[in-house]
Amino acid sequence: MINLLNGIDSTAAALRAERIRMEVVGNNIANANVSRGIDGLPYQRQEVIFESVLSNTRIGDGAPVPSLNVARIESDNRPPRMIADPGHPDADPVTGLRAVPDINIHEEMADYMIASRAYEANLSVVKTARSIAMQTLSIGKQV
Repeated sequence: MINLLNGIDSTAAALRAERIRMEVVGNNIANANVSRGIDGLPYQRQEVIFESVLSNTRIGDGAPVPSLNVARIESDNRPPRMIADPGHPDADPVTGLRAVPDINIHEEMADYMIASRAYEANLSVVKTARSIAMQTLSIGKQV
């Protein structure tokens, strides 16, 4: 059987990976000021670590199709920032300081925009592959 949509599997994997990345970044932004999580500690910024995998699928010249996968989601090792907030229940009663995650909203937004653009680019590949496949099928109808 002829595979008209070569590479769609790797593009779908990249779409999944970028979606996970956008979710993690959104989580970081939402928890930027959380000083006490379930474990009683400030929220730790999360990072997505990608890995490139060569699949068993082969393209025309016999080369394996590369695919992007999420290897793991790691906690960032940055120490929390201490901010003055004497009225907050989580603040130290003596110093009035409270620990919050060291999350730079600007950095997170830039990361989100990069992930969003990569997602859009991969979606464009899927749309183009579909269009090419539809045109290929229409050639057979005209004969």
